[in-house]
Amino acid sequence: MVRRVLGKVAPRAILKHRRVRDYALMTVGVIITAWGLNAFLIPNKLAAGGVSGLATVIFYVVRDATGGAVQLPIGVMMLAMNAVLLVIAISIKGWRYGAKTVYGMVALSVAIDILAPFTPHLAADDRLLAVLYGGAVTGIGMGLVFKSRGNTGGTDIVAQLLADRSNLGVGQLMLLSDAVVQLTAAFAFGPDLALYGAVAVFVMGAVIDVVQEGLKVDKAAYIVSEHAGVIADAVMTELGRGATGLQGRGLYSGEGREVVFTVVSRRELDALKAIVVAIDPKAFLIISDVRETLGEGFKEIGA
Repeated sequence: MVRRVLGKVAPRAILKHRRVRDYALMTVGVIITAWGLNAFLIPNKLAAGGVSGLATVIFYVVRDATGGAVQLPIGVMMLAMNAVLLVIAISIKGWRYGAKTVYGMVALSVAIDILAPFTPHLAADDRLLAVLYGGAVTGIGMGLVFKSRGNTGGTDIVAQLLADRSNLGVGQLMLLSDAVVQLTAAFAFGPDLALYGAVAVFVMGAVIDVVQEGLKVDKAAYIVSEHAGVIADAVMTELGRGATGLQGRGLYSGEGREVVFTVVSRRELDALKAIVVAIDPKAFLIISDVRETLGEGFKEIGA
């Protein structure tokens, strides 16, 4: 078998190195998530959706019903629920879920129970701070897990199981699953705590997006002009950015026209507008946000 190489490194070696990096990143993400749950969310009765939120509800319901005599480990409950979901998923869809899912499920459950005795309960007197800090910390952790192309089971599995049997997408079903957990928390803890938990879910989701995609927002521009070639040359020489010519056709006029596509940073946007206006004041310019740009002149691919 012929092994193709990129430079001096074989693809197999690259993928092996990537796997090591992914599992290391997952481990760090899992530890951060477990610490955030133990420090802010769980002790404040904040069920931030998912299996961890449901386990939190069960923990307090059982503890209060038994007067504190029975305290079920939250990590063990999460592992048990995830195991059931995983078995159902495998029986329905086959071995679709790889080792990273199993690792994420087990690692998070174990980390929560191991770190619980050593983690201080923070923001106990201010639930709003607990929500904000808890959502942010767990969002950072889960963002690292997702960035390593892993997951921790829970609502991900539920959503993927239901996606084939409904008209809703996986993302919508994940939100629906979290909403069911919040509704359960509302019955167990009251509507106020359930609302705080919902805010934590929102904060967590926002932070996950930042971790995965970064804070930097570049700008993509589509420029329709009779002087597309001149504008493209100016973009490349004056801004030092690449430009791509796309073939377009006006549906009203039926005339073919070249569309210039380019990506610039936010600080270069005004300069781009000035170039377009100076060359063709009648040009049609479309600008949209780009969360992440990889390649020459921007962030290196794989960095």
